[in-house]
Amino acid sequence: MKIRAEKFAQHLDQQLLPSYVISGGEPLLVQEAADQVRSIASQRGFSERMVYDVDANFDWNQVHAEVGALSLFSTKKILEIRIANGKPGDKGSRALVDISANTSPDDLLLVVLPKLERSAQNSKWLKALDALGGHVDIWPIGAAQLPKWIQERLRQANIDANQGAVEVLADRVEGNLLAANQEIEKLKLLALDGRVDATVMSAVVADSTRYNLFDAIDKMLAGEAQSVARTLRGLRGEGSQPLPILWAITRELRKLLIASGRIARGERAEQALEQAGVWRKQIPIMRAAVQRLRPAHLRMLVYQAGAVDRGVKGLREAEIWDELTTLMLSLAGSPPLSPTSIKHLIEH
Repeated sequence: MKIRAEKFAQHLDQQLLPSYVISGGEPLLVQEAADQVRSIASQRGFSERMVYDVDANFDWNQVHAEVGALSLFSTKKILEIRIANGKPGDKGSRALVDISANTSPDDLLLVVLPKLERSAQNSKWLKALDALGGHVDIWPIGAAQLPKWIQERLRQANIDANQGAVEVLADRVEGNLLAANQEIEKLKLLALDGRVDATVMSAVVADSTRYNLFDAIDKMLAGEAQSVARTLRGLRGEGSQPLPILWAITRELRKLLIASGRIARGERAEQALEQAGVWRKQIPIMRAAVQRLRPAHLRMLVYQAGAVDRGVKGLREAEIWDELTTLMLSLAGSPPLSPTSIKHLIEH
C-alpha cells in the first residue's frame, strides 16, 4: 500500500498497519517519518523495540527468531530493520518475503531504506512488504520548494519570519534539510520575541553549506551552474588554493574529451566513459556532461585550462578565480564566454 508522505501523519492517526517501509534520499524526512511510526506504535502498546542494522554479513536468523516469538512479559514489539544501501541481498530478499508472511499481531515491522533503485522498486521483497503494510517513499525537497518548506517549519516553531529571512536561510543551507532544521531549533532559543527578518537571520544563522572540492566537481558535471558558482566562492573564502581545483577540473575534462571522441566514432556512451577511466558510480553525471558538451568545445576548454595553469604559475597575468569560474560554468553548461571569445582570450 503506497502512502503519500504529506498524508502519512493523517494515516497514522486513523490506523496502524502491520508493517511500514520508509524510503527516500532525505535523511531528515526519513528519520521523522520513522519517528512518527515509533511514537504512534508506542501509544498503541508496542513497548519493546528491536533494531537491526543490515550489512553484507548480517545474520537474518536474528530477525526470524524474533518474528512471532513471545517475550517474557508478552509485550508487543517493533522490529526495525535498517538497510543503509537499500540492498538486502539474496538472503535478505528471501528473509523479508518469509518474514512478511509470518508476522504476528504483536509484531510491527519497520523497514528503513535510502532512495530505492529501480531494481529494488520491482523486487519481490518490496512487493511482499507493500502487500503486508504501507510504503512511504519520500521525495527530496527541490530548490523551488525549499523556501516553502522552511516557512512551514518556522511556522511550526512559532517563529514569524518574513520572506527575506526565509530566503537567507534557504541560501545558507543550500538544500541541506538537516542543517536547516538545526538552525530553526537555534532560532527558537535566540529569537526571543518570535520575529525574524533578513538582518536577524543573517546574524544568527551559520553558513551550513560544506564547501569541498568533490562537491564542486560533481555539481559542475551535473550541470548545476548556480551551485557551482556558490561552491567555488565558498572554496575561495575558505582559503583553498586554485591549483588543486584546476587539477581536478582538468582530470575530468580529459576523460570527457576521450569519451566524446569515442562516442563520435560510434561507441555507446557508457562503454566510452568506462574506457576513458570513469568510475561506474560516476557514469550518470559524466554521461549528462558528455551529452551537453561537443568535442570541439571540450578541446577549447582544455586550451582554456592550460591558460589558467600558466596564470597560476605566474607565466601570464590572470584573474585566476574569475577564469576558474568561467571554466567551471562552461563545463556546467552555462558558459559566460563563447568558444570564439575563449580563443581570443587565450591568444591575447
